[in-house]
Amino acid sequence: MRHHTSTFRSRPGSVLERDVGQPTSVTRQDDIGGADATTLITDLPYGPKAAEVAREAVAVALHGTEVDLLEDARLITSELATNAFASGKPPLVLCVDRMTPTTGGLEVEITVTDGGSSHPAPLSPPISGEEAESGRGLVIVGALADDWSLTTGTHGTRAWCRLICEAHSTTASA
Repeated sequence: MRHHTSTFRSRPGSVLERDVGQPTSVTRQDDIGGADATTLITDLPYGPKAAEVAREAVAVALHGTEVDLLEDARLITSELATNAFASGKPPLVLCVDRMTPTTGGLEVEITVTDGGSSHPAPLSPPISGEEAESGRGLVIVGALADDWSLTTGTHGTRAWCRLICEAHSTTASA
């Protein structure tokens, strides 16, 4: 299956579109309110490979970031993609926004959308039993993300989260 991946900036005419077998990204920087920003958008396969493709795309979008942030983002994205496949309809789409505020640090927004669900969104993440093999995805997202939301509907579902990595002070105290 071929995936459609786009990396773009906010200015018109700055869209990179490429049909490839694996998600890819080109590092591009923009000045959006004083912050550098890069966005990666990719179609995910509607099937068991959705989580794998999503993890690979996040690794590309967050190349060069701190290992802890990358691992959290990969796990969250895997859970969101799995939920979209298990509960939604095609198409599945992943969007990763990487922003570096002028104050430093890094903000990452991850969004997975699908074609909708006939099931209403839970009011809070369900608690699974110890022996359950599934049902912990939103609990994991809630534990790792700085902010998140889930909106479901018959014509589309949107799962979104934000990860914030604060700027580290480079001055050492004596």
